[in-house]
Amino acid sequence: MERNTKVSVVITTRNEEDVIDSLIKSIKKQNYSNIEILLVDNKSSDQTVKIAQKNQVRTFSFGPERSTQRNLGAKKAKGKYLLFLDADMELSASVIEECVRVVNKNKQIGAVIVPEMSVAITFWEKVKAFERSFYNESGDTITDAARFFRKRVFWQVGGYDETITGPEDWDLPELVAKAGYEIARVTAVIYHHERIPSLLMLGRKKYYYALKASRYLQKQNISLISPKTIYFFRPIFYQRWRKLASQPILSLAMFIMFGVELMGGGVGYLVGRFRNE
Repeated sequence: MERNTKVSVVITTRNEEDVIDSLIKSIKKQNYSNIEILLVDNKSSDQTVKIAQKNQVRTFSFGPERSTQRNLGAKKAKGKYLLFLDADMELSASVIEECVRVVNKNKQIGAVIVPEMSVAITFWEKVKAFERSFYNESGDTITDAARFFRKRVFWQVGGYDETITGPEDWDLPELVAKAGYEIARVTAVIYHHERIPSLLMLGRKKYYYALKASRYLQKQNISLISPKTIYFFRPIFYQRWRKLASQPILSLAMFIMFGVELMGGGVGYLVGRFRNE
């Protein structure tokens, strides 16, 4: 393994003082040592930036959305590889080591998927964790999104689309694949703190993400009525019907959650089209 190859970890934040310290510490505990951390903050009013600076992290202020923050981080990055993280995540110890090992084996690999394991406390967090468990058992081509990229490939396809908020996580890896690169997957996991206070919050989140969803759908030639947009159409749930049957309460709650997210996303999509966002 090329131990001298630098990996740049880009974190985007806005008022994340409750979780940012844990994420930074998990990055510093990686088995792979040649890492730089860049935090791009969008006008936090709490202690997020101070905590990062206390941990000797390079910080920048930029916005207004996650895609623009990530692209700025990539421009400032000194590494050959880029790993993009949200503040409510933590890395298991071998994430970066495995990603570097995989891309070093094959020059045609442009990006790497790292599975996420939910950290859940509240009921709806546990429901969301149950949903994610279907995708993470062996991967899912509909929902998987790479976070680790070769920097030259990242810029070859234009980086994150700054006109999209939400689906940009899907859009970029799809551009990488269309450019002729392979997308690999590692077994090391990212721990994702779900932080879902209520079902209403999920609906609002989907509403916000859907405001500009039409741009992504048109760009990638994806139908509005498809497994990508409608959870109920995703084959992975019905292929694993025994798992649904073994957890009837979680399964029922999951489909209720899907309904709320679908309504929020549907309204957001219509509002976005009306506003021409």
